[in-house]
Amino acid sequence: MANKKIALVTGGSRGLGKNMALSLAKKGLDVVLTYHSKKDEAMAVVAEIEKIGGKAAALQLNAGAFIEFDAFFNTLKVVLKDTFNVERMDFLINNAGIGIHASFEETTEAQFDELMNIHFKGAFFLTQKALLLLNDGGGIVNISTGLARFASPGYAAYASMKGAVETMTRYQAKELGGRGIRVNVVAPGAIETDFGGGVVRDNAQTNQFLASVTALGRVGLPDDIGGVVAFLCTDDARWVNAQRIEVSGGMNL
Repeated sequence: MANKKIALVTGGSRGLGKNMALSLAKKGLDVVLTYHSKKDEAMAVVAEIEKIGGKAAALQLNAGAFIEFDAFFNTLKVVLKDTFNVERMDFLINNAGIGIHASFEETTEAQFDELMNIHFKGAFFLTQKALLLLNDGGGIVNISTGLARFASPGYAAYASMKGAVETMTRYQAKELGGRGIRVNVVAPGAIETDFGGGVVRDNAQTNQFLASVTALGRVGLPDDIGGVVAFLCTDDARWVNAQRIEVSGGMNL
């Protein structure tokens, strides 16, 4: 029997990443997910994937620490061989991220650098190194944000990094097309998770306001996002390339 396709999801222990990992497993893919510090949560996701008949593994990764990337990929090679009996993978989902809310005027250099290292520089160089393990005909999904299209005060630095990710995606699609590798962006709108301290989920006033500017009349849930990412990692999406797919319920139209 042919090996199942394998997807690597960064930041897959909770929130959107967890939903992506589970959605991929439900589509019949095996999953390697990374976590920064929450190993127990990551192992719980692995167990959930195994329960539905998939194979999964969890690896520690700080998505903003480039110095660790070589060691990470050396470990990944071993895990691919030992757990999945393959030498390469098929899909990379650059999901790992943090939220920092600060006005443009008050954003510090340290905040800017942290956001850039994790969201843009990290995604750039992690993907570059991942190319050696990525099968031809595979795919990359970069995660952006609705905030790269519309402006909401307090996210100047975060949204700027995501704008850079969207530009990077088009270049990756152009340059990797010769290998049959498709590269797309999924841009979630406001979602109820613990992202940014749970501001959308836990602040009723914020939640209500965001629902009021969304055509479908509510904020998003993790379940709204994972399936779209999983779709992009299937044959049904084989002709979708260099696209930005916003999954926001129609925010700020």
